[in-house]
Amino acid sequence: MEKEDLKIVNKDEEDEMDEFKRWFLAKVRVMLAPGRNPFDSLETQTTPPMANGHSPHSSNSPTQEFNRKYAEYQPTQIRYFTLHSTKYYWSDEVQNFEVLTGLEDLEVTCSNIHSEHSTGLTSNQQEYRRLFFGVNEIAVKVPSVFKLLIKEVLNPFYIFQLFSVILWSADEYYYYAVAIVFMSVISIATSLYTIKKQYVMLHDMVAAHSIVRVSVCRANNDIEEALSTDLVPGDVMVIPSNGTIMPCDAVLVSGTCIVNESMLTGESVPVTKTNLPNPGEGDKEGDGAYSMEEHKRHTLFCGTHIIQTRFYSGELVKAVVVRTGFSTAKGQLVRSILYPKPTDFKLYRDAYLFLLCLVAIAGIGFVYSIVLSIMNKVPAKTIIIESLDIITITVPPALPAAMTAGIVYAQRRLKRIGIFCISPQRINICGQLNLVCFDKTGTLTEDGLDLWGVQRVENGSFHLSEENAYKESLVKSQFVACMATCHSLTKIDGQLSGDPLDLKMFEATGWILEEATEEETSLHDRIMPTVVRPPKQLMPPEPVMSPEQDMELYDLSLAYEIGIVRQFPFSSALQRMCVVARLLGEKRMDAYLKGAPEVVASLCKKDTVPEDFADVLEDYTKQGFRVIALAHRRLESKLTWHKVQNVNRDQMEANMEFLGLIIMQNKLKAETAGVLEDLRRAHIRTVMVTGDNMLTAISVARDCGMIPPQDRVIIADALPSKDGQSAKINWRYADKPSKHVGKAPRLEEIEISLEDVCHTDEPTSQDQYHFAMSGKSFAVISEHFQDVLQKLVLRGTVFARMAPDQKTQLIEALQSVDYFVGMCGDGANDCGALKRAHGGISLSELEASVASPFTSRTPNISCVPSLIREGRAALITSFCVFKFMALYSIIQYISVTLLYSILSNLGDFQFLFIDIAIILLIVFTMSLNPAWKELVSRRPPSGLISGPLLFSVLTQILICLGFQTIAFLWVRHQAWYDIWTPESDACNSSPHANFSPKHNSSEDDHNIKNYENTSLFYVSSFQYLIVAIVFSKGKPFRQPSYKNWPFVVSCIGLYIFLFFIMFYPVSAIDEFLEIVCVPFEWRIALFFIIVVNAAVSVLAETLVLDVVLWKLVFSRDKQGSYGTTPATPTTQGGIDLWGPKCLSWLCCRQRKVPKALYMHLAQELSVDPDWPPKPTTTTEANPPPPGNTPENCSSCQILANS
Repeated sequence: MEKEDLKIVNKDEEDEMDEFKRWFLAKVRVMLAPGRNPFDSLETQTTPPMANGHSPHSSNSPTQEFNRKYAEYQPTQIRYFTLHSTKYYWSDEVQNFEVLTGLEDLEVTCSNIHSEHSTGLTSNQQEYRRLFFGVNEIAVKVPSVFKLLIKEVLNPFYIFQLFSVILWSADEYYYYAVAIVFMSVISIATSLYTIKKQYVMLHDMVAAHSIVRVSVCRANNDIEEALSTDLVPGDVMVIPSNGTIMPCDAVLVSGTCIVNESMLTGESVPVTKTNLPNPGEGDKEGDGAYSMEEHKRHTLFCGTHIIQTRFYSGELVKAVVVRTGFSTAKGQLVRSILYPKPTDFKLYRDAYLFLLCLVAIAGIGFVYSIVLSIMNKVPAKTIIIESLDIITITVPPALPAAMTAGIVYAQRRLKRIGIFCISPQRINICGQLNLVCFDKTGTLTEDGLDLWGVQRVENGSFHLSEENAYKESLVKSQFVACMATCHSLTKIDGQLSGDPLDLKMFEATGWILEEATEEETSLHDRIMPTVVRPPKQLMPPEPVMSPEQDMELYDLSLAYEIGIVRQFPFSSALQRMCVVARLLGEKRMDAYLKGAPEVVASLCKKDTVPEDFADVLEDYTKQGFRVIALAHRRLESKLTWHKVQNVNRDQMEANMEFLGLIIMQNKLKAETAGVLEDLRRAHIRTVMVTGDNMLTAISVARDCGMIPPQDRVIIADALPSKDGQSAKINWRYADKPSKHVGKAPRLEEIEISLEDVCHTDEPTSQDQYHFAMSGKSFAVISEHFQDVLQKLVLRGTVFARMAPDQKTQLIEALQSVDYFVGMCGDGANDCGALKRAHGGISLSELEASVASPFTSRTPNISCVPSLIREGRAALITSFCVFKFMALYSIIQYISVTLLYSILSNLGDFQFLFIDIAIILLIVFTMSLNPAWKELVSRRPPSGLISGPLLFSVLTQILICLGFQTIAFLWVRHQAWYDIWTPESDACNSSPHANFSPKHNSSEDDHNIKNYENTSLFYVSSFQYLIVAIVFSKGKPFRQPSYKNWPFVVSCIGLYIFLFFIMFYPVSAIDEFLEIVCVPFEWRIALFFIIVVNAAVSVLAETLVLDVVLWKLVFSRDKQGSYGTTPATPTTQGGIDLWGPKCLSWLCCRQRKVPKALYMHLAQELSVDPDWPPKPTTTTEANPPPPGNTPENCSSCQILANS
């Protein structure tokens, strides 16, 4: 029975939260169970048998019912809590909460899985384990609209809007209140629709095929049908021959499966999974603990599609369940989408700080208005309303709608170029990206490899390269036989399927592959061999058959078929694969080998490898080709079929004869190189993160320009701690850099110059090296070398063989050194990384688009610069709108504060005209500027609290304050000035007056109509337009404002209207806006004030801020990019910049520490003599002190290899 025990505040046990130092509230519950360990073997003889297909989780109280069966057991209390769909159980041994993942918790060996876990569980054992592991499902709950509404409405902005609307209604200011309510309702409805849609999409993606019927083996050899939700770790399930979607992670113990793992790896290539090897009792060395990562060739992952199975006669294809639910590979992927780390963005934090400053200013006005009203004996109700009104004036309730407008327009522009967005707030963040990670297959390159050519070897020397091997003269050569047999291809529904490299290689021969059918296989006690043969048109002409020849013998003599007897599958650790084959009619067998050229050459006889092998190979790899070497060996006649099945791989792969090279080309997409060059010019770093192998990835990185030809690639090969030895990293150089004769090292580049003191974001040494590493190495370095990891990600360009969760960890590692990271991928394996990155863009509209904030309809990376350009435009628009809304508040605040001093105020219709006709119109049109057509190297500021922005806002506030105060004081010193009454006749002196005072006899209770009010209304109305034009900037991030015709028309229309009512008063308009008639001379004076105000504002913003201060002082705040060498300035350029540099040096601190951590690290490493590590050196992790975990101890030492 479950019951709530207590509530505790507990430090989060999950790594994903530690970085943010957050606390969470967890309900710790108590579960009563017959045992404490889910893998305990309970006595079950007394227990009555259970009905087949029974689902205990559907019962009202499964625990209570189960405990009744085990009445003789003393129930154990187990404390646990649930967080992020994961249960944490209290462990007395470690005195902490722990997660139960599955069968791996037992640390079972491969032989144990075969001997102890391959028979299945009883129904009661299964039910007992389900108490701990729960139901096997990945449940994505779609929250109700009401829950989402409550969460959305509790936003501080909406609460403040509600307060403002109530206050305005009390003050009878209904019009604007209705406008604000209308905008808020639309904003909330749009937000709810988007969030709900995302949840439904994710739920549908996960729910599809998540519950299936499965056949489960029981301990008494029975096979029963059950729902996949009933599975627990240790169950044995039968894989159906026609395939299925895997509902859990399971290890294959018998038979073979062909699986499509695109959901996990992104590679849409069927993979052959073989049964887990059983070392047996005698082989202790080969019997290691089972690990999903190490034994992934034998593991079927949740969510992957099993296409078909292969089996021996009378034997079922069985798999032992290893993990269920959210612990599975698919479950972890869904968790990373459901519970991503919060993406912090400076703009939003600064916006709240800025608003707090406005609240402080409002507080001063609040106190001022109360004191003033009490001194003048104003009624209490009026005091309360007018004092609170000051707050709603200073903090604009329309700000959320105004900020959203720019993002909505950017979203619409992105949609026009085929980029769809499900997380609009991320558009602004994309404007800050300074590093983009790219998946390789299907993103940078086309999906497959193409055969460029072959280069055969005969008698120890290379032939000239040939375009293909589809020739009659080569049909019976060992080279073509190797190409036709050394692969792992299979036929699925009559179509050849397998690794793209194997497929292209086999297709190039033109041969035909034939497999035994299921019926044929079931007739034999072993799997029938796969047979390959050349097409008839390639065979030499047939000799004429003599009459006495037997027809069957004649056909046999003509047939040229090779049967594949045994396969040693490709191993990424060994970098090769091997097959044993036999030509039809031959007694002796042949071994064919294919793999990495260096590895294959090392296994061949020296005299068969050409002397210029290394030079030829280097020539191809430098050109970016993927090179595969082939070798052959004639086996001894004593090796029979049975002996071959049991022979050791190492014995087979020795004394080979080198046959030659196959040159493959992983074609880049046409747009790739150009886009990467654009990003490089814009100082945006590019990184490749792929599930493909290291050599291919490095080759493609060179080919597309990610790694320049002259730069070195250093491979970090990390090995985990084993047998008491600490973890270590072996450093090796992938290839020799191009030699540049006559270039001495430039020592001046690492000296700290006058320029370096202030411009610390400029790289101080040339980029000459890039790091590359595999997923395994990344995992070891993350665990044992935390300090080295930060240095590696600073120059890491190629990350190969990365698992889905490792891609996410890499994104987090890059973010931890203050990079703004983008991610571009096309597979479901990229989901977690796409969600975690600041800006993730999916090139696929399938699974990846559910997690990705952006989805591109164009299946190439040209969408990345477009997204960054639009992001920059949206970010600058947000700054413009925020600055404008802040100034609008302050201008209105100044007007109201000045008028309060004479117990006056702005009229309701004056507020309405300003708020709707000017502000909303300007805000919604100033956001329409499209993005600049090029991606420039300068990046926009990341926050509002930055020198240029604060200077801009403060100077405009002072200018507006100055000119309003001048108008307010100057009008009171005019000769015609008197306290205004309906009988006042000040404007009769003007020849242009057409205003008749006798028509204005209405009562003015609030003292709205007076000369000060009218003067401030005119001046402030023009000030709103002036700051709108001044703040609406174009180049280098947005198109110029004159190209934004709605904004231009709005400004011109408002200018004409305001000048018209100022110089030619219309009594109806004056009556509506509650403005009074003033002499024509004063209108001229107001015109003069407005013109001077405009000139000063424009001068302060464009000349002082943009030209002088930005270039000389604020330029040092810009975030450059380590990873791009700036062009060397010319002598003339250096002379021209000398003056500004000196002034800049005077203005900035002597020792400026870079803001971003990656800049700080780059600065340190530029003067570190031991970095980068030298070739053939090893970095070892020091053994941790007692009580310390490897994560806490990241000290290491570098050892030189002898």
